[in-house]
Amino acid sequence: MKKLFFTLLTAGSLLFANSATDAQAAQPVQNNVSSSVETTDSSVQQVAASKATAKSGTFKMKYNSNVRADAGTKNKIVTMAKKGSIATATHQKKVGKATWYKVKVNGKSGWVLSTLLTSTTVKKASVKSASSSSVSSEALALKGIPYKFGGTTPSGFDCSGFIQYAFKQAGKNVSRTTLTQFAESYTVGSPQPGDLVFFANTYRAGISHVGIYIGNNQFVHSGGAKAEVKSMDDPYWGKKFHSYKRF
Repeated sequence: MKKLFFTLLTAGSLLFANSATDAQAAQPVQNNVSSSVETTDSSVQQVAASKATAKSGTFKMKYNSNVRADAGTKNKIVTMAKKGSIATATHQKKVGKATWYKVKVNGKSGWVLSTLLTSTTVKKASVKSASSSSVSSEALALKGIPYKFGGTTPSGFDCSGFIQYAFKQAGKNVSRTTLTQFAESYTVGSPQPGDLVFFANTYRAGISHVGIYIGNNQFVHSGGAKAEVKSMDDPYWGKKFHSYKRF
């Protein structure tokens, strides 16, 4: 009788212990090793992960969170992302009822539970751009400045130095020479004020001169004796016209 009693008592104790383990596994836990937050439940542990699909977006960590080698809490921890860290998502997949995101964070890639992330927008550094009107205005303000071969300042400009200076005043840095400005811009069929006007076969063969289109079939450039406005139908420049281009 005593033997039967102890056998029943032992079996009951084991049953109670196993029930407690399952109950604990169904609750959110604190990972003491990395001091990070991670949800652990029986469905996550026991159900195979679905196939990864594409996911994009920028997120912020809500808590200190484990980033794992694959979706699921049984997988190796790649890194621990601190609260507030920015993570960029590339893929997602389901493990049971939980959704995991593959993210790039701390210079590494890994998987994080989606519930540990919050959407965010990363502000990009503002880039000052040159509007067509501002380029035209800056160029026209330079009229009358003497032409100077190799000149890049208001004391004297050559054609490409004139372009570089006008664009810089309007907020855009461009290259220094006529050929590099031609190479870095793209051709347009219908010019707008602020576009480049290229000419060929002036003092040398090929692309050799550049100005800025200002509208009304006119352009401003540094050529001849000074910076001046000319018509696209000018007897000399009209015959040398090559193309309209835009940065």
